[in-house]
Amino acid sequence: MKSFTSVSRSLLESKLAVGLFAGVFLALEIFLSASPQFAVQGPSGEENPPRPALPPLKPICDLSDERYDGCEMWGDARTANGTDRSRVYFIPPPSQLATAEAATWSIRSQSRKIIGVREVVVRSLNMSNLHEAPDCTVRRSVPAVVFALGGLTYNFWHAFSDVLVPLFTTALAFGSKVELVATDAPAWFVTKYRRVLRALSQYEVVMLDADAEVRCYPHLIVGLRGHRDFDIDPARAPGNYDMFTFRAFVREAYSLPPPTAALPVKSSGAKPRLMIILRRKTRRFVNADAIVGAIERAGFDVVRMEPTNTADMDAVSREVDACDVLVGAHGAGLTNMVFMRTGAVAVQVIPWGKMEPHSEGFFGAPAAHMGIWHVPYSIAAEESTLYDKYGKDHPVITDPDVFYKNGSNARYYWWEQNIRLNTTRFMPTLERVKRLLQE
Repeated sequence: MKSFTSVSRSLLESKLAVGLFAGVFLALEIFLSASPQFAVQGPSGEENPPRPALPPLKPICDLSDERYDGCEMWGDARTANGTDRSRVYFIPPPSQLATAEAATWSIRSQSRKIIGVREVVVRSLNMSNLHEAPDCTVRRSVPAVVFALGGLTYNFWHAFSDVLVPLFTTALAFGSKVELVATDAPAWFVTKYRRVLRALSQYEVVMLDADAEVRCYPHLIVGLRGHRDFDIDPARAPGNYDMFTFRAFVREAYSLPPPTAALPVKSSGAKPRLMIILRRKTRRFVNADAIVGAIERAGFDVVRMEPTNTADMDAVSREVDACDVLVGAHGAGLTNMVFMRTGAVAVQVIPWGKMEPHSEGFFGAPAAHMGIWHVPYSIAAEESTLYDKYGKDHPVITDPDVFYKNGSNARYYWWEQNIRLNTTRFMPTLERVKRLLQE
């Protein structure tokens, strides 16, 4: 009996040893296959450097900001295209894989979540659904930023406000060693703004929606950090970047002189050079020739700009840089102030209909933060074509608040209105501009 008990105990111990060995082997296999950090080379042949220390695992996506949603992950992040939405998979570090909670977010990866763009599905996996992660076909040793290029970016101001400024805030800290992964991406955008994109990243932009690869990154960000319209909050930006830094960055990207270079009028001794933006549709100057003539008589050399979507940005940047003053009605053309030199002047002609708050927020404050003088000129009711169309006693003239309350303000004041500038009334504004240029 004692002999049988001894044999049984030996047999049991041997089975436990085998089971324990098998369990360790299985755990090691999962551990090695779940994380790419132990691989020497990926399928592309690129060597994977040692991974940095990983921060404590926490929810990788934050939806609490009123303007934008964003995700950030370290370790093993994989991108893959999809039929209707592109996807990002995150595999937590092996030490946390067993206890991690699986989660899914649908992210509008631009800087304003109210704008409709193709969404990116972000999946944080755990041991139970690890099989969902597609195998890596390309391994990268640099971080990546996934963001949307669609939405309203056909508009020049929105291209900067919704994408280029927040992309600068999000990606600049990587010192161009970051891969830009674009979704909802029109090819023309990448071509038109190639200088800015190339200044942020030394790599070609990855068009995720058409990408056949599964790209794996050690650090990946989904979404853009947009603090304000066409502006940056230095307190929230890495390195306390601000709009002055952004303007300097843009000027360098387009090979323009440093932003502190002397204004053309001070270096040449000639008349101050003024560019007037002539909009072709809404909020256009209906008496453009008379306005140009009056400005010339006031002592300025006038250059006309008629913005087009196909304009060559290199040529535009040089033309604006050569000017001391930019004049235009509230609209996307005033975005060209990013190409101006420190101490230049932007004159914003503000249409009728209590549009001063929009004008200050979209252009006034950003100009000041760039180191550019902003001079607003609010037109009188008689200078609006709404006055001619509806008459002086119509609520569109006498009570704009009515239209803000019923939601039709954009129809009248943004889309239907044009401007007949009173050149006599405008003269004191031009005199102020000349004084500012002398400072």
